[in-house]
Amino acid sequence: MNMLFPRLFLHPLLVVCFANFAFGATRLPPDEVQTLADIAKKLGKTNWDFSGDPDPCNNQKPWTDPNPTKGFEYGITCNCFLANSTVCHITSIVMKAQDLPGTLPKEMARLTHLENIDLTRNYLSGTIPPEWGSLPLVNISLLGNRLTGPIPKEIGDITTLKRLDISMNIFSGELPRELGNLTLIESMLLNSNNFTGELPDTFGNLTTLKDFRVGDSHFSGQIPDFIKNWTNLEKLLIQASGLTGPIPRGISLLTNLTDLFLTGNLLTGPVPTWTKQNVDLSYNNFTIGDKGCQSQGGLNLFASSSKGNSSKTTCLEIQKCPQTWYSLGINCGGKAVTVYGEKDKTFEADTYSAGPSSFYRSTTNWALSSTGYFSDSGGLEDTLTNDDVGNLTYKLTNEIPAMANPLLYRDARLSPISLTYYGFCLENGKYTVNLHFAETVFTNGQTYKSLGRRIFDVYIQGRLVREDFNIVDEAGGISTVVIMNYTAAVTSGTLEIRFYWAGKGTTGIPLTGVYGPLISAISADPADFEAPTPTPPPPEVASSTSPGGIVGAVVGIVAGGVFIILLVFGILWRRGLLGQQNTLEDGIYMFMLL
Repeated sequence: MNMLFPRLFLHPLLVVCFANFAFGATRLPPDEVQTLADIAKKLGKTNWDFSGDPDPCNNQKPWTDPNPTKGFEYGITCNCFLANSTVCHITSIVMKAQDLPGTLPKEMARLTHLENIDLTRNYLSGTIPPEWGSLPLVNISLLGNRLTGPIPKEIGDITTLKRLDISMNIFSGELPRELGNLTLIESMLLNSNNFTGELPDTFGNLTTLKDFRVGDSHFSGQIPDFIKNWTNLEKLLIQASGLTGPIPRGISLLTNLTDLFLTGNLLTGPVPTWTKQNVDLSYNNFTIGDKGCQSQGGLNLFASSSKGNSSKTTCLEIQKCPQTWYSLGINCGGKAVTVYGEKDKTFEADTYSAGPSSFYRSTTNWALSSTGYFSDSGGLEDTLTNDDVGNLTYKLTNEIPAMANPLLYRDARLSPISLTYYGFCLENGKYTVNLHFAETVFTNGQTYKSLGRRIFDVYIQGRLVREDFNIVDEAGGISTVVIMNYTAAVTSGTLEIRFYWAGKGTTGIPLTGVYGPLISAISADPADFEAPTPTPPPPEVASSTSPGGIVGAVVGIVAGGVFIILLVFGILWRRGLLGQQNTLEDGIYMFMLL
């Protein structure tokens, strides 16, 4: 005990904080408590209780969830051990996936010690307050809201900022040159917005960048050469950004780069030697050599070479078809389903768990190729059917309302970039192709889960039949079925149906790893010819060793005996022998003579 008091006296701040904990006193200055109340009003946060003597720094509900579910964290973080201070100050406000309906509070600028603002996946609207530019922020995360307007140039004054994530909103305008002053920035995520103009040349100063994304927007100009300065860069996403021109040669200097899509770029020459995992070289023009079709070990070479003008179907080269098929039916991502109607239709099961960049061939007459991988899935295994992806954190599939053939839409197959189905060994001719869709990942209502946008392209036989296809827009709602009909000519026994994510739409709503093309079912049937009627099998002959065979044998023997007896009596009657008074012995004798 004597040793304890001197140590406490050496740390008077600890004594004060201990006293505050012990007696439940409010440790925040009154002005910060009031500011927090004003912030709650602006955000639409209704369950904070400011009556009595609140203590938002107690790390307890309703202020903070001490045991949060990943992706749904919320809480107030305070620093109670600042130098020369006997009180606490708010340093972090996190409200993830709370469906907050309000706006961004400019009142946050009053919290002069605030370092972290994370309002990821809410239903917030309005603009970013320029007043935030005075704060010592390290992180601003506003992903997945309804925010609009340009980025205030004052954000460039936050020289402490390391992460800026405003992706998946409705921001517009040109990027301010002042963002080039963020010399400590490591992540700048601007994708899925409506930005215009060129990337400012001041961005060449951002040499600390590790993650830069401007996909799914409306920029102009070429990919700037100054990206060669970003030698710390690990991830670069510029797909569907609006930027044009070739990739600068200086990209070879970015030795730390791990995420750069190489699929569908018409790359030529020999297949490079790679030491990294999950390499996707599909849909290019490489010289395959003796590698053949390799889709295992993380290397995907599906359709990665071409021979003259022939279709790039390396993985489907079949020496001889075992039979000819006249239709196709696949329940994508689900079990086998039979649809009954004027013509019954069976959709085969498609439950193969496709990992990143993989190829699968069924035991009948179809195959699939999935390219890419969900780079932000947190290291979780990529299993790309809708239910499987949902089970990574929580179930995504909504309850499907009453509809025709609901089992076709309970599951769906999902792919990060490109999903291709092949029907092979088909009779040549024209086919009616039906593509079945229903968006079951997003939800209705005023919630962040309704803000997702799924946009992809549809190709049939290599021809673009639908660009920027949006299931919700086409169907007129979420969890609503839409069936797209097309006519396709099969001339070499093969039908190719490809769904391709060109970088448009949201990538993190309701959570990461649910973007890209989604398809529920596929069918193809003859359009200009009749499929031959199958020859019925010969009638089955029962085995004599079976119960049915024994009964049949007995019946046959009895019938034969009766027939012989009737035949004998008929002959005797014709010879007039049955009319005489013959003895039994005489009749038997006459029968023997016959």
